[in-house]
Amino acid sequence: MFFKPLKSVLHHARYFPLWSALTVLRWRAFDLRSRGLGTTLGLIVRWFPPATRRFDREAKRVFPDMKRSARTKLGQSMGRQMGRTLFEIYHLTEFHTQHHKFETTGPGLDAIKEASAAGKGAIIVSGHFGQWEAIRAVVKMNGLESGAVYRPNKNRHYERRLLAGIKAGGQPILATGRAGTKALVRHIRSGGIVSILMDEKQAEGTGLPFLGHDALTSLSAAQLALKYDVPLVPAYGIRIGDGNEFHVEFEAPIPHSDPVTMTRAFNDSLSARIMANPDQWYWLLRRWDRT
Repeated sequence: MFFKPLKSVLHHARYFPLWSALTVLRWRAFDLRSRGLGTTLGLIVRWFPPATRRFDREAKRVFPDMKRSARTKLGQSMGRQMGRTLFEIYHLTEFHTQHHKFETTGPGLDAIKEASAAGKGAIIVSGHFGQWEAIRAVVKMNGLESGAVYRPNKNRHYERRLLAGIKAGGQPILATGRAGTKALVRHIRSGGIVSILMDEKQAEGTGLPFLGHDALTSLSAAQLALKYDVPLVPAYGIRIGDGNEFHVEFEAPIPHSDPVTMTRAFNDSLSARIMANPDQWYWLLRRWDRT
């Protein structure tokens, strides 16, 4: 009985800093609010020891020769980018109205449209890079709708706000787990589009190279693309300019072959994007943990 109220108190305590920042900024313009939360999270990564240590561990793995001052700058910049992304997800309905912010390139969007016109589904794969919700915003701008696979947050306050935001970007929102997997299969079989972030560790995944080191990676997106003969399209929402605009690129669909080859191709694609813009990837995912 004691643990339930303690858990509730901890959830409140962990959510309070974000709630405070959002409350202080609520009367400012959208872009200024986004920048304000970004500045806040950048300072947290710079000065909060657990976040700093975790970032350093991951960055050193990929950039072993990077000087400490450069890592510090990279970590703070990453925090700013992720703070802005979090703010935009919390306010996704408003974010989706700002069509002037998006420029779109790449053949993948046409492949998705063609599949949809033929009554087939499509799978969009990306990572916690740039503003990944800009991808679904562009899909919606083109008269289509993409659902998403979502890992529920254990903190009920974050869960409530994040889920509400993500639902505004397109339906259905499919939680990870057995029930969500069944719903995902039904959605694709019925001609639906779904977006999946592929850069989280999967305990039952396959070790495949990612940024030069093996990482446990799910093969499920490629397996579904092969089984239901739908395109597997890597896509990225890259921040440009002052960070308030986005270059959304839909790469060509990954050629169908086998799940391992296709998933490796995606890992290579995302790795190249991260190396070009390392501050736009969320380095705190514990991507290479083996447990």
